[in-house]
Amino acid sequence: MAIPDEERQDALDLNFLASVRLDSLLALGMRERRSGVIVHVSSAAVTLTPPSFLRYVAAKVALGAYSWGLASELAPFGIRVNTVSPGRTATPGGAATREQWACLDAGPGQDNTTPPLGRDGQPVDIAHAVLFLMSDRASWLTGSNLVVDGGEFPRG
Repeated sequence: MAIPDEERQDALDLNFLASVRLDSLLALGMRERRSGVIVHVSSAAVTLTPPSFLRYVAAKVALGAYSWGLASELAPFGIRVNTVSPGRTATPGGAATREQWACLDAGPGQDNTTPPLGRDGQPVDIAHAVLFLMSDRASWLTGSNLVVDGGEFPRG
Protein backbone atom coordinates (compact mmCIF):
# COMPACT_ATOMS: atom_id res chain seq x y z
CA MET A 1 0.00 0.00 0.00
CA ALA A 2 1.85 3.01 -1.29
CA ILE A 3 -0.64 5.48 0.15
CA PRO A 4 1.04 8.25 2.13
CA ASP A 5 -0.06 8.53 5.77
CA GLU A 6 -1.13 12.12 5.11
CA GLU A 7 -3.68 10.97 2.51
CA ARG A 8 -5.04 8.32 4.89
CA GLN A 9 -5.38 10.90 7.64
CA ASP A 10 -7.07 13.39 5.29
CA ALA A 11 -9.68 10.76 4.37
CA LEU A 12 -10.34 9.98 8.04
CA ASP A 13 -10.48 13.67 8.99
CA LEU A 14 -12.99 14.55 6.27
CA ASN A 15 -15.17 11.44 6.16
CA PHE A 16 -15.17 10.36 9.83
CA LEU A 17 -13.47 12.59 12.40
CA ALA A 18 -15.24 15.78 11.30
CA SER A 19 -18.53 14.15 12.34
CA VAL A 20 -17.07 12.96 15.64
CA ARG A 21 -15.83 16.45 16.46
CA LEU A 22 -19.08 18.16 15.49
CA ASP A 23 -21.16 15.61 17.39
CA SER A 24 -19.19 16.17 20.59
CA LEU A 25 -20.11 19.86 20.45
CA LEU A 26 -23.74 19.41 19.41
CA ALA A 27 -24.48 16.61 21.86
CA LEU A 28 -23.76 18.85 24.86
CA GLY A 29 -26.80 21.03 24.23
CA MET A 30 -28.91 18.10 23.13
CA ARG A 31 -28.17 16.26 26.38
CA GLU A 32 -29.21 19.33 28.39
CA ARG A 33 -32.47 19.57 26.40
CA ARG A 34 -32.86 15.79 26.51
CA SER A 35 -33.74 15.72 22.83
CA GLY A 36 -32.12 15.99 19.44
CA VAL A 37 -31.40 14.30 16.16
CA ILE A 38 -28.05 13.61 14.50
CA VAL A 39 -27.92 12.35 10.91
CA HIS A 40 -24.59 11.29 9.44
CA VAL A 41 -24.01 10.96 5.70
CA SER A 42 -22.12 7.81 4.76
CA SER A 43 -22.12 6.01 1.40
CA ALA A 44 -23.84 3.02 -0.16
CA ALA A 45 -20.41 2.24 -1.64
CA VAL A 46 -19.32 0.66 1.66
CA THR A 47 -20.67 -2.63 0.27
CA LEU A 48 -17.86 -2.66 -2.32
CA THR A 49 -14.25 -1.68 -1.76
CA PRO A 50 -12.23 -1.18 -4.93
CA PRO A 51 -8.59 -0.34 -4.14
CA SER A 52 -8.82 3.25 -5.36
CA PHE A 53 -11.62 3.93 -2.84
CA LEU A 54 -10.12 2.10 0.15
CA ARG A 55 -9.38 5.23 2.23
CA TYR A 56 -12.85 6.67 1.61
CA VAL A 57 -14.71 3.42 2.24
CA ALA A 58 -12.72 2.66 5.41
CA ALA A 59 -13.59 6.08 6.82
CA LYS A 60 -17.28 5.64 5.94
CA VAL A 61 -17.35 2.17 7.54
CA ALA A 62 -15.86 3.75 10.68
CA LEU A 63 -18.59 6.41 10.56
CA GLY A 64 -21.27 3.72 10.40
CA ALA A 65 -19.88 1.86 13.40
CA TYR A 66 -19.51 5.10 15.32
CA SER A 67 -23.08 6.16 14.46
CA TRP A 68 -24.48 2.89 15.72
CA GLY A 69 -22.53 3.13 18.97
CA LEU A 70 -23.39 6.80 19.44
CA ALA A 71 -27.08 5.98 18.97
CA SER A 72 -26.88 3.58 21.93
CA GLU A 73 -24.95 6.08 24.03
CA LEU A 74 -27.30 9.01 23.40
CA ALA A 75 -30.68 7.24 23.35
CA PRO A 76 -31.16 7.57 27.14
CA PHE A 77 -30.99 11.34 26.61
CA GLY A 78 -33.74 11.31 23.98
CA ILE A 79 -31.25 11.84 21.15
CA ARG A 80 -31.63 9.84 17.96
CA VAL A 81 -28.63 9.08 15.71
CA ASN A 82 -29.08 7.67 12.21
CA THR A 83 -27.14 7.47 8.97
CA VAL A 84 -28.08 8.13 5.35
CA SER A 85 -26.02 6.24 2.76
CA PRO A 86 -26.47 7.71 -0.72
CA GLY A 87 -25.70 5.79 -3.86
CA ARG A 88 -25.01 7.33 -7.24
CA THR A 89 -26.07 10.97 -7.06
CA ALA A 90 -25.97 13.58 -9.82
CA THR A 91 -23.37 15.97 -8.41
CA PRO A 92 -19.96 17.10 -9.71
CA GLY A 93 -18.30 14.80 -7.16
CA GLY A 94 -20.56 11.97 -8.24
CA ALA A 95 -19.55 12.44 -11.87
CA ALA A 96 -15.86 12.26 -10.98
CA THR A 97 -16.47 9.11 -8.96
CA ARG A 98 -18.35 7.45 -11.84
CA GLU A 99 -15.39 8.14 -14.11
CA GLN A 100 -13.10 6.34 -11.66
CA TRP A 101 -15.53 3.43 -11.25
CA ALA A 102 -15.87 3.07 -15.03
CA CYS A 103 -12.25 1.93 -15.15
CA LEU A 104 -13.07 -1.06 -12.92
CA ASP A 105 -14.70 -4.35 -13.85
CA ALA A 106 -18.39 -3.97 -14.60
CA GLY A 107 -20.80 -4.88 -11.85
CA PRO A 108 -23.47 -3.33 -9.62
CA GLY A 109 -22.38 0.15 -8.62
CA GLN A 110 -19.14 -0.14 -10.58
CA ASP A 111 -20.16 0.97 -14.03
CA ASN A 112 -21.99 3.78 -15.75
CA THR A 113 -25.29 1.95 -16.13
CA THR A 114 -28.42 3.44 -14.65
CA PRO A 115 -29.53 2.19 -11.20
CA PRO A 116 -32.52 -0.21 -11.25
CA LEU A 117 -35.02 2.58 -10.51
CA GLY A 118 -34.09 4.14 -13.86
CA ARG A 119 -32.18 7.31 -12.97
CA ASP A 120 -29.34 8.70 -10.93
CA GLY A 121 -30.29 10.11 -7.57
CA GLN A 122 -30.61 13.85 -7.20
CA PRO A 123 -29.38 15.84 -4.20
CA VAL A 124 -33.03 16.45 -3.26
CA ASP A 125 -33.52 12.67 -2.93
CA ILE A 126 -30.83 12.58 -0.27
CA ALA A 127 -32.21 15.72 1.39
CA HIS A 128 -35.66 14.10 1.64
CA ALA A 129 -34.14 11.08 3.38
CA VAL A 130 -32.32 13.32 5.87
CA LEU A 131 -35.47 15.37 6.49
CA PHE A 132 -37.45 12.18 7.13
CA LEU A 133 -34.90 10.95 9.68
CA MET A 134 -34.98 14.33 11.41
CA SER A 135 -38.77 14.45 11.51
CA ASP A 136 -41.19 13.16 14.13
CA ARG A 137 -42.23 10.50 11.61
CA ALA A 138 -38.92 8.81 12.37
CA SER A 139 -39.23 9.24 16.14
CA TRP A 140 -38.83 5.50 16.74
CA LEU A 141 -35.70 5.16 14.59
CA THR A 142 -32.23 5.33 16.04
CA GLY A 143 -29.08 3.46 15.08
CA SER A 144 -30.47 2.93 11.58
CA ASN A 145 -28.84 3.29 8.19
CA LEU A 146 -31.14 4.44 5.38
CA VAL A 147 -29.65 3.46 2.02
CA VAL A 148 -30.83 5.82 -0.74
CA ASP A 149 -29.42 4.31 -3.92
CA GLY A 150 -32.23 3.47 -6.34
CA GLY A 151 -31.37 -0.22 -5.90
CA GLU A 152 -27.80 0.28 -7.14
CA PHE A 153 -25.93 -1.69 -4.51
CA PRO A 154 -26.89 -5.27 -3.68
CA ARG A 155 -27.56 -6.09 -0.06
CA GLY A 156 -27.91 -9.53 1.46
